[in-house]
Amino acid sequence: MGLWQRLAGWFKRSKFNVFNNFYWNYGGYVTDENILQSSDIYNLMKLISDQIALTDFFIEDETGKDVNDPYTLRILRNPNQYLTEFEMKKLIVNTLLIRGKVYIFKNENEWHVLNGVYSELLDDGSKIYSVGGVQIPAEMIVHVKNIGTNHLDGVGLLDLARQTLEGVMNAENSLTDKYRKGGLLAYLLKLDTHIAPNNQSQNAMIMAILDKLEQTGQGNKIQLIPLSKGYEIEALQSPVDDEKILKYLSVYKKDLGKFFGVDLEHLLELQKTDMEQFMMMLYTTVLRPIIKNLEQHLSKLFFPHGGRRIRFKINPLDYVTMKTKTDIAYNLVRTSIATPNDAREMLGFDRLEQDEAKKLYISKDLIGLDNLEATLKKAIKGGETP
Repeated sequence: MGLWQRLAGWFKRSKFNVFNNFYWNYGGYVTDENILQSSDIYNLMKLISDQIALTDFFIEDETGKDVNDPYTLRILRNPNQYLTEFEMKKLIVNTLLIRGKVYIFKNENEWHVLNGVYSELLDDGSKIYSVGGVQIPAEMIVHVKNIGTNHLDGVGLLDLARQTLEGVMNAENSLTDKYRKGGLLAYLLKLDTHIAPNNQSQNAMIMAILDKLEQTGQGNKIQLIPLSKGYEIEALQSPVDDEKILKYLSVYKKDLGKFFGVDLEHLLELQKTDMEQFMMMLYTTVLRPIIKNLEQHLSKLFFPHGGRRIRFKINPLDYVTMKTKTDIAYNLVRTSIATPNDAREMLGFDRLEQDEAKKLYISKDLIGLDNLEATLKKAIKGGETP
């Protein structure tokens, strides 16, 4: 039996049991170097992946016109039995950001994120993929990359910011551990005598002291520990220097933003003062490139022969205030770009059935440049000069 027959047979046998053969990534990105333990990294990644996960899929032809394709949309919106569309998008984006690459696999009416994929570029320019020694047909998988200078692989947060991340996370953990223990490192019990294993009274005293120490700080109780001659207890405080660590974090936590393509300090300041500018900056500098990359790869996976494209519908107007959105809608209608119904839909209202709501209008105060001179002459009254 040839290789293709064995592969075809394997895929057929594993149609409903693929989990026993593939290394499926259910969200393993959470454990990649514990990267999400840093609050800033988690917040940024959640912000980015949430915005992309909130987009809607739609399909268009090569001319850019919307196409009614319920079969493909049903697969896109129901990727598999264990992930929703929202979760799938978040998983793809988070994996891409952290690792710099993500493998998306499609098997009939399901699609998945694969882990542990080996890929190789052959001399003829073709690429082969395999998992656990089993080769995957190239038309069933795409390799999404955050491209850098290597055409074979992408670069992620783990590659770009490993040292910075390790420093920040260790600094955060040291502060957390210190105050989780109330700043106390340990208790030191000093004895002026040798400990005799067979000395029952001495052992009983030590165990009683340890029991009391373990109860210290629990239930706001004051523990009284009577000590005989030769016994002394000292508290060992944590050597963590808060001021130095906070200074370190104030510099390097801001530095992490550059690996997402944003000025984190400026972005967070905008978030406090101008939410509209904050979201537009995030959209133009971070979201659009990721969305474009995913659109092209998913289109290749679902439509390998071309003809149609998968798109993510994201509305930048969602990021502006209601007043700004209303002004935009008003000007679109008065310049004959949109109908009143279009404006109503933009503002979140239902479309109307009246004929007037479906027509295009032009405002009388709008003058074409070719008619400007004639209009001015007509408006000039006797005795006036332009």
